[in-house]
Amino acid sequence: MTDLNKELAIIGLGYVGLPLAVAFGKEYKTVGFDINKNRIKDLSEFNDKTLEVTSEEIKSSKYLEFTSDQSKLKDCKFYIITVPTPIDKDKQPDLSAIEKASELVGQFISNGDYVIYESTVYPGVTKEICVPILEKNSGLKFNDGFFCGYSPERINPGDKNHRVEDIVKVTSGSTKEAANVIDKLYSSIITAGTFKASSIKVAEAAKVIENTQRDINIALINELSIVFDTLNIDTKDVLEAAETKWNFINFKPGLVGGHCIGVDPYYLTYKAIQSGYTPEIILTGRKLNDDMGKYVSKRTLDLLNESNIIPKDSNILIMGFSFKENCPDIRNSLVYDLYSTIKKDCNLVDVFDPWVDPKESKEYYDLDIIDAPKRDFYDAIIIAIAHQEFLDLGIEEIRRFGKDNSIIFDIKSIFDSNDTDGRL
Repeated sequence: MTDLNKELAIIGLGYVGLPLAVAFGKEYKTVGFDINKNRIKDLSEFNDKTLEVTSEEIKSSKYLEFTSDQSKLKDCKFYIITVPTPIDKDKQPDLSAIEKASELVGQFISNGDYVIYESTVYPGVTKEICVPILEKNSGLKFNDGFFCGYSPERINPGDKNHRVEDIVKVTSGSTKEAANVIDKLYSSIITAGTFKASSIKVAEAAKVIENTQRDINIALINELSIVFDTLNIDTKDVLEAAETKWNFINFKPGLVGGHCIGVDPYYLTYKAIQSGYTPEIILTGRKLNDDMGKYVSKRTLDLLNESNIIPKDSNILIMGFSFKENCPDIRNSLVYDLYSTIKKDCNLVDVFDPWVDPKESKEYYDLDIIDAPKRDFYDAIIIAIAHQEFLDLGIEEIRRFGKDNSIIFDIKSIFDSNDTDGRL
């Protein structure tokens, strides 16, 4: 059995890598590596701008060192890669970050080392794309000089109840022995336990279908909300009735964004199409969810017209811009689709989100987040994200942002239907 008392490296310190690095750093000498020097500076000062890990938690990880110095990687035995795997503008997998990370790690691995991938990929990426890069840059032979594994991340951004240690961890390895070593490594920090998949490819597939399943289920509920709107039936009322059956699956309508659910299905469909099969349900569900921002825009404009408010003269307030509640992450936020669509037909659109860094929204979307909404100013208020701050504010206070005849569209149905003018 390989000695686990060896230094390990976490490559990429975002929403996935940092909690993992902190967890390992409590038990093992751990190098937390990221190419973003500002990120390293913040973390070295015990400040996590993603808000996933507290200052106290970082301080408690006594064996963890943050660095952007590549030379710090040379003495490690285990390399865990947690870099982003987004999609491009054509909704195709963008593997550039994981390829560069593999090139980097390949320069430092030595005989007997382990490279473990956690980034979301389609089945086959580890062996077909990453392994050749590792071999080329290391001069070592796969499953002889070095070994690989895949352990899909299951971090839920903003969720303080399901932390990395509390979520069952799927593990896998490129050989039976490697699988045992990797499983033992994760078992040492994951209190919820591990599940050893039969192969790397199975582990890759398991990850990508987890969010695909959620995506399809939410797409169904989103479509039902559109149908019920045409029938003048409240979707939330219907769901509350249906949920009384023991086997009814509880999903809610909404904007499906973020770096996981809005992305992972495209990785699976890409590989399926490459293999000669075009998925129908997955792609249809994904398109429906992708279009929900445009649908909310249309519904809001319809409500304005019904209230005899001319859209082109109207001021709109969108409350919430992150991809989900109580989280600062703006990656692949479908609120931007809502914003960019509705602003074409309105005089002014303000976006307010107490969780979002205005610098980030400006950098990534060229969008200015306002400091606070104006009173008695807006013709329509769209509550896009269910931040706790909005719940605490209450519907009466929110209504004071609007003019006397303003309308409120509550996407997440966080307030009573009698207090709003529209919702999904």
